[in-house]
Amino acid sequence: MKRVIIICEGQTEQVFCERTLSPYMIGKGYHIQAPTIKHTRGGIVKWDILEKQIETHLKSEKDAFVTTFIDYYGLYKKFEFPGWDEAELIPDKNTRMEKIESEMRARINSSYRNRFIPYMQLHEFEGLLFNDINIFINQIPKDDLIGLSELKQIFVDYANPEMINSGRSTAPSKRLSRIILGYNKVVYGDIIAESIGLERIRNKSPRFNNWIETLESL
Repeated sequence: MKRVIIICEGQTEQVFCERTLSPYMIGKGYHIQAPTIKHTRGGIVKWDILEKQIETHLKSEKDAFVTTFIDYYGLYKKFEFPGWDEAELIPDKNTRMEKIESEMRARINSSYRNRFIPYMQLHEFEGLLFNDINIFINQIPKDDLIGLSELKQIFVDYANPEMINSGRSTAPSKRLSRIILGYNKVVYGDIIAESIGLERIRNKSPRFNNWIETLESL
C-alpha cells in the first residue's frame, strides 16, 4: 500500500483528510497521513519553515509521497513563497497557483523531488463546501441557517465553488460565518463535507479534482 503524507494547513483540512479523503484512498490502495504544519500546529508559515517540514518527511520516510493542502487565501508576500511576485502578476488564478506550485517543487532537493506533489487550494478549503444548497438546508438546523438569502445568491453566482473569492469579507469561511449561526470551521466543515461526499466535491471543483487524480496516479 502506497503512503501519502498530506501536510495540512490546519485542523479543518486535517479532519477532512482523515474522515472523507482517507477512506476513499484506502480503497484505491493508499494509506493517508495528515499532519498539520508542525511549527504552528495549524496555520500558514513562511515558506522556509514549511520547506523544512516537507524535506524532513521526504528524507525520513523514503517510501512515502508528500503533498500539501494549504489555502491561497491568507497567503501574502511576507510568507516568502517561491515565485510569489511573478505569480501575483498572472491574472488567471488557476495559472497563478500552478506557478507557485511549480516553484515550490523546484525548491525541494532533486534527490527526492519526484515524491513531492505541491498543492494549494483556490481560494480556501471552505469553498469546496458550497456544492449543493440542499446539503445546507438538510444538515443545518433551520434556526441556525440565518443567511439563507446570501447562500442562495452564492449558488446563483458561482457554478464552480473554487472561484468564490478571497476578499476579507467574501472568502468562503467569512461567508459561512454569516450564513450559519455559531459557525465552527472544523465541526461544520466535517458535517457538510461528509454529507456531500468526495465524488460530488470532485465533480464540481476541477482544481481539487486534478489534485486527487494526481494522487491516484502515483
